[in-house]
Amino acid sequence: MEQEALLQSIMGLIMHSGNAKSECMEAIQFAKAGDFQAAQDKMKLAQEAIIEAHHAQTALLQQEAQGQKVEVSLLLIHAQDHLMNAITFRDLAQELVEVHEQIKGK
Repeated sequence: MEQEALLQSIMGLIMHSGNAKSECMEAIQFAKAGDFQAAQDKMKLAQEAIIEAHHAQTALLQQEAQGQKVEVSLLLIHAQDHLMNAITFRDLAQELVEVHEQIKGK
């Protein structure tokens, strides 16, 4: 894989994963304030960002599957870590939004 394309995919992983985590954090804040529609809107944006991060990851996996070795670097590991953390954070944020809805619904 060309170095510039590799860097672009890695940076896409980091950027979209970070955006997903930020959207989740905002969703939690909206839920705490009782604005559940805004919270769900933010969760939807977070999911869209995770999908974009997956697209960047898939580009790397396809290159590897086609026999074009992808060099494992600290930056690539860092990017993968961001994606895994964003996915975990999304799952926990969704639970927190639901908990706030249940608490405020009583």
